[in-house]
Amino acid sequence: MTWGPPQYADFVNPKTPDFQAIQANLRPKEAMIVLYSANNRTYAWGIPKEGEVAFAVVLLGKDELQDKALQLRRTLAPVPETFGNIPAFNLDLAYDLYAALLEPVNAGWKDADDLIVVTSGPLSQIPFSVFPTQRVNLEKGEELLFESYRDIPWLIKKCSLTRLPSVSSLITLRNLPKGDETRKAFLGFGDPYFNTEQMEQAQADEKERKRETSSDLISQRWVRALVATGMDTLDDEKLISSNISMLSRLPDTAEEIEAIAEVFGADPKTDVFLRAEATERQVKTMDMSDRKVIDFATHGLIPGDLDGLDQPALALCSPDVAKDSEDGLLTMGEILKLKMNADWVVLSACNSGAAGGKGTEAVSGLGRAFFYAGSRALLVTMWPVETVSAKQLTTGLFRFQKEDATLSKAKALQKSILNIMERGVLKEEKSGKLVASYAHPFFWAPFIVVGDGS
Repeated sequence: MTWGPPQYADFVNPKTPDFQAIQANLRPKEAMIVLYSANNRTYAWGIPKEGEVAFAVVLLGKDELQDKALQLRRTLAPVPETFGNIPAFNLDLAYDLYAALLEPVNAGWKDADDLIVVTSGPLSQIPFSVFPTQRVNLEKGEELLFESYRDIPWLIKKCSLTRLPSVSSLITLRNLPKGDETRKAFLGFGDPYFNTEQMEQAQADEKERKRETSSDLISQRWVRALVATGMDTLDDEKLISSNISMLSRLPDTAEEIEAIAEVFGADPKTDVFLRAEATERQVKTMDMSDRKVIDFATHGLIPGDLDGLDQPALALCSPDVAKDSEDGLLTMGEILKLKMNADWVVLSACNSGAAGGKGTEAVSGLGRAFFYAGSRALLVTMWPVETVSAKQLTTGLFRFQKEDATLSKAKALQKSILNIMERGVLKEEKSGKLVASYAHPFFWAPFIVVGDGS
């Protein structure tokens, strides 16, 4: 597939550069890990900025890795009814994967502060931030739910992590011209109405927050998800049937967009489009070439999520809400036509970076389309996220970057993750009672930087 500018071919049909070219494009204290899984084994490379490349053959093939990835995801991506129902994370399995895949090429990345990961297939379903660098057990008798996870030697504590769709995309992204510093800081779309009933209900409630009185309950308003099976896990095979009107509103995404806009000092009238204003036509008709950060806080869909949906898409206001001829789905093909010059595109959405049970790549056509449209990096989530901690993490990320202009995207995410891991707690709204720590990877691990994290 070679249509479009050469850069598009770099993403969909990449040509692998040699090690010298890779190292020339790495920055000081950066390293790259490349993992390629075949039927009966996995090939691993650790590529430092300088020095010899480490190589190993791991006797784990696609099928075995798929089983392990699904086992690990079950403890990472549930849709539980209560915080107490979030399962214990499988630390032993996570360390086994770290020891099998990363340790053999440790010489190629051990001195790095920033790690770039290129992988596909089953391993694309796992955020490497959850790998412990030592075998450990959780301490028992914790006073606050999940607080013992703070002491785990996670890989994210050692180095920042960035994903790339291919090795060659490092060179493509690093050679893009630098964005104009006169660009406006922010543009955000969020909390679209998917049917008129949602709009009418929201207008009646008008900012009234309706949460369950039980401090431990996670309702549909707490977790950004599409639908759960009877086992409280995502049904990866058929998330949604019917059409866009069946989608649920995403909790607190409007507040999240507003909070990020406030960090940037954005104009709520010209830079923020929420609820009935979050329309497909609004996206298509705006000049996006003069924005540094563009945030879509809505459902990210993959083919099959809706009847007839044959390409990845972002869900925006339904036609009966927007009252125009658009279908409310910003598809991959339509994203390809956008003209951006963004440092970040943020997909604060359910499954926007999802790999799914079929082993599709973590960076789907949706992500590749945004690269082609002109984004240097994406912030995506790998599974449905708990909405309060998600808001804290994303707003914290951009606050850290604003406070320190030298902080890279990947470092800003790392700093925000460690901040909520160490200090983030959920409080019962009325009593102020502490409910749980955000140290469990369920809360922080779904967020990944894809693209140029520098």
